[in-house]
Amino acid sequence: MLRGHRELYERTWHLFDKAREVTFAASDVRTWASHNQPPTQGKIRKLYRPGVLLDPTSAQHARHVAAAGVQVRITTSDLNETIIVDRRVAILAGSDRTFTVVWIPGVVQGALTLFNTVWSQSTDLAEYERVYGELWVVAPRILELLASGASDMGAARAMGISLRTYRRRVDELMATLGASSRFQAGARARELGLL
Repeated sequence: MLRGHRELYERTWHLFDKAREVTFAASDVRTWASHNQPPTQGKIRKLYRPGVLLDPTSAQHARHVAAAGVQVRITTSDLNETIIVDRRVAILAGSDRTFTVVWIPGVVQGALTLFNTVWSQSTDLAEYERVYGELWVVAPRILELLASGASDMGAARAMGISLRTYRRRVDELMATLGASSRFQAGARARELGLL
């Protein structure tokens, strides 16, 4: 068990030095901040939650690593934040910025199987942005209106869109944030620094 990103980096950087295959699953680009520069050799896959695309800096980072040849996909599925190195070591994020490093083959394989299942059901970053690009433009205004307590009708009017379109955008934004209620969406937006 390691505590904090600094200890994580100090104790595991050598695993990435000669890695041939690295998979990352994270809710945001800061989760594995100390490991954001994986080796350029080999296969690298990064799986993010859609909320990454709401923050311009995080979205730019995701696009940058994709342009550098890293496979980047977006998933709406819940997945524990994980790094798997060369199919032999798993680093699992816990609460309060603790990390568990596991070398047990069965556990590593289980984590990799879960990752691969979610990966196969996820969407390539470019395709996700093509489909949901318009949402990123209106998301800040929707979040502002939700935070203000505006009614759906009033919010739709303020945005100059139909009530139906506004509600669809709110639903898409909630899914992007991984929220099952508007309250959760607001809380998650605050966690991401969007409000």
